[in-house]
Amino acid sequence: MKKIILTGGGSAGHVAPNLALIPSLKAAGFDIYYIGSHNGIERGLVEAAGIPYFGISSGKLRRYKSIKNVTDIFRISKGLLDAIRIIRKIKPDIVFSKGGFVVVPVIAAARLLRIKSIIHESDMTPGLANKLAMPFAVKICVSFPETLTHVPKSKGILTGTPLREALLNGNPKSGMEVFNEKTPDVRPILLVTGGSQGANAINTCIRDALPELLKQFRVVHLCGKGNLSGIQQPGYVEFEYLNEKMADVLAMADIVVSRAGANTLFELAALGKPSLLIPLPASSSRGDQILNAASFAKQGLSMVLPENDMTPERLLQDITLLYENRQQFYAKMKAQNMTNGVENIMEVIMDVTST
Repeated sequence: MKKIILTGGGSAGHVAPNLALIPSLKAAGFDIYYIGSHNGIERGLVEAAGIPYFGISSGKLRRYKSIKNVTDIFRISKGLLDAIRIIRKIKPDIVFSKGGFVVVPVIAAARLLRIKSIIHESDMTPGLANKLAMPFAVKICVSFPETLTHVPKSKGILTGTPLREALLNGNPKSGMEVFNEKTPDVRPILLVTGGSQGANAINTCIRDALPELLKQFRVVHLCGKGNLSGIQQPGYVEFEYLNEKMADVLAMADIVVSRAGANTLFELAALGKPSLLIPLPASSSRGDQILNAASFAKQGLSMVLPENDMTPERLLQDITLLYENRQQFYAKMKAQNMTNGVENIMEVIMDVTST
């Protein structure tokens, strides 16, 4: 049997595509292992999937001056030694990386040990971690056609984003159980999510707009770890994060308010869910979500509300407009026929391991 190491971490977006590949990798006869950080969100998600998990030391290189840029160099160096030790023990045929700073020492270690590696970049422009790892990889899979101009021509392949099969087969009736309703409620359902880490600006604005929102919608609010408010109102439920129930909740949602991480965008498009995107502002990120959101808005797949323009009144207005025009967004998504990237990426993995 061939062996593959998956790596990626820091957010659920750097783990979900790896998890989406697992059934196909198993069907193809691969033994699967995972390298992530010691205490990142990826650990729990991967261990829940029954995949052997190995934690390494990891750091982060920031684009601004910080003493942590110096101290994290030592963490990254230790992570490299950790990764070399683990890779030597496993002896994989290939390494597949989804991104996040934990992957840099893993991909570098694979190169030192002459193990081929493949990188997947979901966003329109590569993040710093993937930029650092690119020279060590043999192939770079991308989700947006525009991304091909940002990677070496000989390495770039347009594959799309791997989507979890279970996410595409949710049960809306089962999703309704989150409301624990005793009487029927015909209000449409709004799902609000700021990603696995939550989004304080969105959380605050949604809660401020909640009295008016609940006149029109029932609301499922995913607010991130440690961000529960304790609000208890009919038609409103909040969770830090959903894992197994997420597919069912997505299936029942009529519209979605979300950040603009690439994985989320492709999942919503594949499910035909009209969305209002509130990308991370440039002041809090490298601007990748702004570009992702602009691309989807240009294609007529989503609406966009810049966080700096967000007020409870504007948020309510845009959510209402999104719902009123939901059919035209649904038609655009259906016409796009977003392909699942699992098959395309599996072709790349099989090709690389056979050469």
